[in-house]
Amino acid sequence: MSKIILETRGLTKRYGGVHALEDANFTLHEGEHVAVVGDNGAGKSTFVRQVTAVEQRSAGEVFFDGQPVNFAGPLEAREAGIETVFQTLALADDLDVPSNLFLGRELFKFRLGPFSWLDRKAMRERTLEALKTTAVKIPNVDNPIRNMSGGQRQCVSIARTAAFASKLVIMDEPTA
Repeated sequence: MSKIILETRGLTKRYGGVHALEDANFTLHEGEHVAVVGDNGAGKSTFVRQVTAVEQRSAGEVFFDGQPVNFAGPLEAREAGIETVFQTLALADDLDVPSNLFLGRELFKFRLGPFSWLDRKAMRERTLEALKTTAVKIPNVDNPIRNMSGGQRQCVSIARTAAFASKLVIMDEPTA
């Protein structure tokens, strides 16, 4: 049997008196591709927000890569190796594709506090590589996201996740 990458036991989320997720048990093994399906309001997105620490769970346990985890926020989950494409896509409309791909992971020529210089050339080159690897075609990567179609936006969000994925990729309805 392959290694367990993600496991939840009794994962629960309540918003006051609303039980959005109740006692969810889930196991994902290395190399598996799993789809979680259900009606609107069934708790699929709530489950993703608990695993990735966008929200804190009300009860239950999460194990990632064999270890119990209690991420303080989504950045900790990402640093542990969980990349997520959220339903909202989480893109900055006024930024171009390289800036969105590297949002929060910017590459610098040098860092000197407020006088740091971004390495825009390296970010652009790595963006073009990521788009090529994921077979995403964006005619002009220098175009702001707001000027792109919904499909192009989705592709940028998915390419960002694929470019940095290390252990686990979670997609929460990226084509919604």
